[in-house]
Amino acid sequence: MNTPAAPVSPELESTLHAVEAQLASLGESLRSNDSVAIDRHATELHRALARAVDQFASAARGGALPPPLRQRLMTASGLVAAQREALARATAALDRAMDVLMPRERASSVYSASGADRSMRSGTIQA
Repeated sequence: MNTPAAPVSPELESTLHAVEAQLASLGESLRSNDSVAIDRHATELHRALARAVDQFASAARGGALPPPLRQRLMTASGLVAAQREALARATAALDRAMDVLMPRERASSVYSASGADRSMRSGTIQA
């Protein structure tokens, strides 16, 4: 026996639509390398996701979520993960570029077998 699908709540629909819209906007900002827009859309996405988590958790306590809404939520979750991964790769690439352009100073201290820093006993003072 099939049970009829639960009606889609307008509040959940609206909340999920806001998440999807912010994901799309953030994706476009990432593609265009617009740092101001990236920051704005990331903040708005964070707010939209917080609202969605609250509303969807509350709705789930009241019963099963409608399958189409659950599928859209899973798709949005996948997009968030993909954008997070893209940002991590971009950050790593930027860090590597910065290391090439501005190499970090290497530590000049030398440790003895006991692990004590021997550079301070050499009679020189380093700033």
